[in-house]
Amino acid sequence: MMKRRLMMVERIMYVDAQTPLNCVFTAKVSGALSEENFRLALAKIQQKHPLLRTVIDDQSETYPFFTEEMDIKPIPLRMVPRQTENDWLLESETEWFRLFDEDKKPLARLVWIKGKEVSEILWVMPHCISDGTTGITLMRELLALLDDPSSELLPYEAFRSVDEFLPSGFDAGKKKYKAYLYLIMAKIFFMTQKKSRRKNLGKNYALHRKLDSQTTQQITGKCKTLGVSVHALLCAAFMQAFQEIQGKKAKGKVISPVDVRHFIPEIGQDHLFAFAPTVELSLKKGPQTVWEYAGEIKKELTRKIQKIEARELLWMGERMHPIVERMISMLKSSRGGHDITLSNMGRIDIPQDYKHFTLETIYSPTVAFPWLNSNTLVATTYNQQMDFTFMSNEHFLPKEEAIQIKDKAIELMTS
Repeated sequence: MMKRRLMMVERIMYVDAQTPLNCVFTAKVSGALSEENFRLALAKIQQKHPLLRTVIDDQSETYPFFTEEMDIKPIPLRMVPRQTENDWLLESETEWFRLFDEDKKPLARLVWIKGKEVSEILWVMPHCISDGTTGITLMRELLALLDDPSSELLPYEAFRSVDEFLPSGFDAGKKKYKAYLYLIMAKIFFMTQKKSRRKNLGKNYALHRKLDSQTTQQITGKCKTLGVSVHALLCAAFMQAFQEIQGKKAKGKVISPVDVRHFIPEIGQDHLFAFAPTVELSLKKGPQTVWEYAGEIKKELTRKIQKIEARELLWMGERMHPIVERMISMLKSSRGGHDITLSNMGRIDIPQDYKHFTLETIYSPTVAFPWLNSNTLVATTYNQQMDFTFMSNEHFLPKEEAIQIKDKAIELMTS
């Protein structure tokens, strides 16, 4: 039976038992769907993924842990009638703030926005068990099973400790000393910080924009011609947009998460996992075009990714549990040194055509961080259409200003 303490990074995304931090992944489907097939599909998915048979216990021990629930309830399916094209965004915002706190219910649920010919399907999970790849995996599995309920999924063993990811030559003794020094330094740092009463008091929101295939091909084609990655262009365009709209208030920095599976292949592409190491990217001073900035950012990103020691980061994080609550408190009250957290999930690898329905599109995930600086951009590309969701909080970044930044960034990318 699985029982594992939440990793440090999972604890940060868990926040606490009273604070919801949920990711919502949405697909738009045309064609016939059946409630029976939904329930059959959800049962098979729950049997495959160990974390979908667990609950979080934050009462029994000092730190919260995942524990397998032998009598776990099925993944809930909530059905709502489809009224408009934007229902998925309204339902996403509703799901942001619904806790996973009901007895023996799993850490996932599904919303089916049911129309006569078109439906949206929303996967909802706490961020402490899911990253972008998790959402893609669950949506791919769900659609395949909705089309063919007789398909089978191959279960896998859940890891029990980050020690399982350590290389054979890992010098734990030497690293423990390093971790101890980091912990002492962090404790001193937090002791010297004045406790701030600042927090987000406004309403969280999400902006959405989908580019047509012609505009998307224009952007990707120019990136290829100039030897610039789409991710670097996104970073450059949004940092420059922040500068043009906010002036001196802009930080000229983005935080960019990287899929941990690139560094630790033992974590399968179809395994649920929440940790993503991050890199900080900066906009260099001086008059340059957005494409020149993107070229510099691509070099910086490549250099910083090569330096990531993901296995050690996971292991080191487990020595930092005593300061997690202080970290969370700072995230809730600090404006941070960056403009935005920017995640580009790239091309989504999910089939479009099925026997009984068609996957019309994928919408980029939405999330409402409880941090003071909750600025988040997620980009995806499906069926040759680039898609963006831009999330923040009215108190930290007014919605009208966010719209200006989004529009300016897209203008820069298409210039």
